[in-house]
Amino acid sequence: MTVTPFERSLFDRVRLHVLPTKRFKTFAISLYAGVPLAEDTVTATALTPFVLRRGTSSTPETIAFRERLDNMYGAGFGFDIYKRGDSQIVQFRLDVIHDQFVSSSASLLQSALQLLGEVLTSPAQDSQGALRAKYVAAEKTTLKQRLEAIINDKIRYAAERCVEEMCADEPFRFHALGQISDLASIDEKSLYEAYQQWLNQACFDLYIVGDTSLAEVQAIAEKAFRTGGGKPGSYVRSSGERKVTNVKTVIEKMDVNQGKLNMGLRTNTGYADDDYAAMLMYNGILGGYPHSKLFMNVREKASLAYYAASRLDGIKGLCTIQSGIEIANFDRASEIIRQQLDSMRAGELSELEMNQTKAMILNHLRELQDSAFEMIAYDFNSILTGRVRSNTELMSDIQAITPQAIVNAAHKVELDTIYFLRDQKEA
Repeated sequence: MTVTPFERSLFDRVRLHVLPTKRFKTFAISLYAGVPLAEDTVTATALTPFVLRRGTSSTPETIAFRERLDNMYGAGFGFDIYKRGDSQIVQFRLDVIHDQFVSSSASLLQSALQLLGEVLTSPAQDSQGALRAKYVAAEKTTLKQRLEAIINDKIRYAAERCVEEMCADEPFRFHALGQISDLASIDEKSLYEAYQQWLNQACFDLYIVGDTSLAEVQAIAEKAFRTGGGKPGSYVRSSGERKVTNVKTVIEKMDVNQGKLNMGLRTNTGYADDDYAAMLMYNGILGGYPHSKLFMNVREKASLAYYAASRLDGIKGLCTIQSGIEIANFDRASEIIRQQLDSMRAGELSELEMNQTKAMILNHLRELQDSAFEMIAYDFNSILTGRVRSNTELMSDIQAITPQAIVNAAHKVELDTIYFLRDQKEA
């Protein structure tokens, strides 16, 4: 049985995870709220935390809300929205100093959890029982600007479009921040209804790392969070396996000077699988680091790319390759990238590649232990996938990986989609 340092409990619909430790001078608090990615809810769900951060029922004005944070000795508060597998997840984060390091008579952990509970379940409302219209209007503009920024950043845009094309018939095609086209139809009333639906359906996981105990946190959290009765939700886990019958090629034209060549691969291996460590090594050697095959062969030796790298999504079971090339070099660059995939399958793995990649991954896993929020994020993988794997266990798995294990993983990888963003000129 795998042992993790987190102690666990339940209250209402919230899974509680506490790591008692004296290593940090602050309390790191993370609240994950996840719902299935869906076209009719993705934009409203993305907009919700932008509005919730503006104020609560007891401190409805944004200035007063920020003063509450200042009064907690400058507590940090923020949020992220992302997708994991086919789920859209909102993560709220609070970082507050431990009482013993300041002259505070009140419990700062209690104040922080009370604030977070209000943000989640008691937002600022108008007299009509809807969310504040001025906040909704302002944050719709903010969200629109965030989405427009992706279009303007062609590296990000190409990466998103490759995934969108590869997962055209899956919920994963949607961006975690939603769609600009949905924003016009959202107002303070419809968003409040969507918020209530989100609150009733979300899977909640509350994490606290710091010098406290599970019993202390649970006593505070039960009063601070009113999520209603019922059982905690669970994340839908797909097998991740999907056979490719035909490689899809998509060429998109925009006003660009540099071509963006991206490829989407189905790894048919996920975080919960026994060969996940081998897939981490596969990605590292293929394009995860400066010593990798893509960087060395496509960028350095052939001088065909301004950048060339790969990225693994272990929850969804995808690996994506990103490169920036001269538009005229599409065929040659595609060929050399595919040669690197063939090289992985053929087991052309040097001892140097193996050792350097192991060292890089192990160093990253060690660094996770220096950050409370990174430790939380790592543990949350087990909630998403059902596979409990300690950091130490994964490090041992990495150290034991053989070249043959990587070859076996490579033979499960299938090229699914080739996406090329190029200029408007005739090919």
